[in-house]
Amino acid sequence: MDKALILYKILMIPGILLAFTFHEYAHALVADKLGDKTPRFQGRLTLNPIAHIDPIGFILILIVGFGWAKPVQTNPSAFKNYYKDDLKVSVAGPIANLILGFVFAMLYVMLWKFSPTQGTLFSIVMNMLQLAGSINCLLFFLNLVPVPGFDGYHIVRDLFPKFFYGLSDSINRYQFMIFMVLILPILPGGVSVFYYIVQLPSQGLFGIFTKTFLNIVAMF
Repeated sequence: MDKALILYKILMIPGILLAFTFHEYAHALVADKLGDKTPRFQGRLTLNPIAHIDPIGFILILIVGFGWAKPVQTNPSAFKNYYKDDLKVSVAGPIANLILGFVFAMLYVMLWKFSPTQGTLFSIVMNMLQLAGSINCLLFFLNLVPVPGFDGYHIVRDLFPKFFYGLSDSINRYQFMIFMVLILPILPGGVSVFYYIVQLPSQGLFGIFTKTFLNIVAMF
C-alpha cells in the first residue's frame, strides 16, 4: 500500500466516524422522541462514536470501501402508529447524512475562500472536508436503496405495507443475492449498479452543494 493511499484512508476516518455516529444517533433520537426508549436504555442516545461504531464494519470500510455501524434497535410496540413512526425513524438516518454533507460542503467552500494560508495543513484539511462531505452524501443515497439491511427497505415497506406483506419473506431470503447483484461489476465498463444509483448521484449532490456555496461567496 503506497503512502498516498494510506494518507487517503487516514483522512477518511473523521468523515466515516461522523457519518456513522450522526446517522445512528438520528435514528435513536427520533425513536426516543416517539416513545421508544430502547435506544436510550442501550446507550445509543449519544454522539460518542464508541457507542455506534462496529469495529469490523469500520475496519472493512477502510480496507474494501464497504462497512457498517451498529444498527439502532427499536421496539415496534412502543410506537403509537407503527408504520408512520417507523418511517420517521428510518428516514432520520439518511437525513442526518444529507445535512452533514451540506455542512461539510459549506465548510469546504468557506475554508477555500477565506483561509489566509494555503500550505500543507490547508490541503490536508480541505481533503478531509471533501471526503467527509462526499462520504455523507454517499451514505444518504446508499441508505435509500430498498434492500434489506438499509433504511430504504424500511422506508418502502412502511410506505407500502400491504404490497410488502407478501414479499418480505422472499426478499429477506434472497437479500444476499440481491446485494451481490448490486455491488458486482456486471454492467458494461466493469461498473456496478451501485455506481449508478449511489456513487454518481452522491458525487453530483456534493458538487451541487459546493457550487451553491461558491456562488454565494462569489457575491461577497
